Amino acid sequence: MAAVQIRGVEKYFGATHVIRGVNIDIEDGQFTVLVGPSGCGKSTLLRMIAGLEEIGGGEILIGGKVVNNMMPKERDIAMVFQNYALYPHMTVRNNLAFSLMLAKQSKAMADERVMKAADILGLVDLLDRFPRQLSGGQRQRVAMGRAIVRDPQVFLFDEPLSNLDAQLRVQMRTEIKELHQRLETTSIYVTHDQIEAMTMADKIVVMRDGIVEQTGSPLELYDRPVNRFVAGFIGSPAMNFLPGVLKRSAGAATVEFRDGLSLPAPIHAGGQDGQKVIYGTRPEHIDLADAGDGVATVVLVVEPTGADTQIFTKIAGVEVTSVFRERHAFKPGETIRLRPDPARAHLFDAASGMRLAG
Repeated sequence: MAAVQIRGVEKYFGATHVIRGVNIDIEDGQFTVLVGPSGCGKSTLLRMIAGLEEIGGGEILIGGKVVNNMMPKERDIAMVFQNYALYPHMTVRNNLAFSLMLAKQSKAMADERVMKAADILGLVDLLDRFPRQLSGGQRQRVAMGRAIVRDPQVFLFDEPLSNLDAQLRVQMRTEIKELHQRLETTSIYVTHDQIEAMTMADKIVVMRDGIVEQTGSPLELYDRPVNRFVAGFIGSPAMNFLPGVLKRSAGAATVEFRDGLSLPAPIHAGGQDGQKVIYGTRPEHIDLADAGDGVATVVLVVEPTGADTQIFTKIAGVEVTSVFRERHAFKPGETIRLRPDPARAHLFDAASGMRLAG
């Protein structure tokens, strides 16, 4: 196992600046997820750590050693790809053992490591099958097993679950997390799926346009996003954003919206009187209000899932999503009253998008 340090790393593809001075510290044994929209640079950064892309500037250290000029095979890493990258003409057993054969390990050692990985991943009964005879989930386990047998310092995962159906993704997500807890190997995982990031990570790195927007634990990013982008990217359903103007008077603070509507400003929010702001509230932090309280709004769409009920309304001309754990018999066209929780709401500067913290 080893810590990974990324120091001022840059990458250009021609004139396009795709990685812009990224700095990340990944502790020994930590499960770190790089997350962000397509094209943000997360997979490119992972490939730079692996040695599959040249580093245009800065340094990458694995186990305290600068690896910029090392070949991939010298970095003591193992990578699991999105497309599994299995050899179709080899059995599961030979796929697992292939890297050990290249390293000229003894057959006894290779057999021992293959059986250990197969036992961990539930592949013992599949060792004599070929990849074409396996399901998607089984192929993904073989790809992970091929990484495990190498006993690397660092595991790298490049969107490994994106080719699986929804139910299998959830299952494999749990299996990868359990695998990490068992092996305690430093792991770096790339995904565009923030649910994967939230449920799997010790640390999340949110990227956009080649820079790091915020780094922290899943709940840190959920509870204290540094800007509107992170707030909107982390959490499902996404945070609601309502543009308004902050008003301060006699120690009280409110946010005024169009049509004369106003709400209490989020508790502990910063900002100046008259400042244009974005009021953010998560769907799960909106409550039903009693008559005369909250905001009157008309139900547009109702989506019951069984576990909860999701409704869509409009507040101050903006479509707002609310989620209720309790079951309600909402009907489209019905007028209800909603009240965002000011203790869990957020305020962002309208111009910069940065969080306004008091």
